[in-house]
Amino acid sequence: MIVSTGGNSNGITTQLGQQGLGQQPWWVEQWMELINAYRFKKRLERAWDYARSGNVVSIRFEGRRVHARVQGTGEEPYKVKLWLDVLNDEDWGYVLEALSLKARWSAQLLAGIMPQDIERAFAASGKRLFPFKLQEVRSECTCPDKANPCKHVSAVYYLMGDRFSEDPFVLFQLRGRTRSQLLADLAERRRQGAVLRQEHVPHPVHAAIADPARWWRYDAALDPDLVVITPALEGESGLEGAGPLPLAEEPRFPEANRLFLERLREQGMAMGQLAMVRAMAAGADSTTNGEESGDGAGAVG
Repeated sequence: MIVSTGGNSNGITTQLGQQGLGQQPWWVEQWMELINAYRFKKRLERAWDYARSGNVVSIRFEGRRVHARVQGTGEEPYKVKLWLDVLNDEDWGYVLEALSLKARWSAQLLAGIMPQDIERAFAASGKRLFPFKLQEVRSECTCPDKANPCKHVSAVYYLMGDRFSEDPFVLFQLRGRTRSQLLADLAERRRQGAVLRQEHVPHPVHAAIADPARWWRYDAALDPDLVVITPALEGESGLEGAGPLPLAEEPRFPEANRLFLERLREQGMAMGQLAMVRAMAAGADSTTNGEESGDGAGAVG
C-alpha cells in the first residue's frame, strides 16, 4: 500500500486539522492514545505541526513495515521506518479460528469496520492487535535526534492514524496479514467448517420412526433367555395408565360412559390375550426351527 503525494505539493493529503482528526472510529482513537501519552509534549507539538503542514512527503506500507520520508530542516527528507511485532503462523491460526467462529466479526471486517471486541479474538493467541504501550511501536529515523520517537517518527505516527480511519486492515497488515490474506483465510475456514458440518451425519433414523405400522413388529431374532412374556397385571394396562378419559356426559344415556369403558377394557384384554398366544406361538416356532418371528410380540401388556 502506497500513500503518495497528494494535492498538497509539500506533502501528502490528510484529514488532520487544528484540533486533530475530529470524530474518528474507536480504533483510530485507541491508536492515538499511545502517542498522545508521550511525555515530551513539545516534541509532539512539533510533530503535529509537521503532520498538518505536509512535511511528511510520502508513506509506503510494505508488508509489516511503514516507510516514510519526512522533510526536516535539512535539504533531503529524513527516512523513517515504523513496524510492529508480527504474529507467527501458529498465533494467526488461533486468531483466525476465533474470528471464523463469530459471524459478526467477519461481517464487520468485510464492511471495513473494526469490531469493538476484536482483542478477544487475539486473546486466543495470547497476543494483541493494538500495541499496549508506545515502546511496542518499533521505529527508526535517519535524523540526528537520538530520542525515540523523534518528531519525524511521531509525525508519521499521526498520519498512520489518519490512514487507519480509511482502512482498518492496515493494522492487521502490520501484524503480518494483509487484507486479502485475512479475508481469504477467513473464507477458507468458514468453508471448512461448513464441510465438517455437512459431513457430520447423525445416526440413521430407524424405519419404525417414520412408519407406525412397524411399531408392533419385531423381525430380528431374540435370545429366548432374555425374553419373558407375561400378561399385564391388574391396573397395569394402558387404559389404567392413561387415567380418567375426558368423556362428555350425555343426560339421556347416563350409563353410556361406564358401558363404553367396560367394553374398552374387554377389548383390551382380548387383544392382549391374542397377542400373548401369538407371541408364545412365535416362541415355540423359534425353539423348533432355531429362529423367531416375533410378529405381534411387542403388543403384549
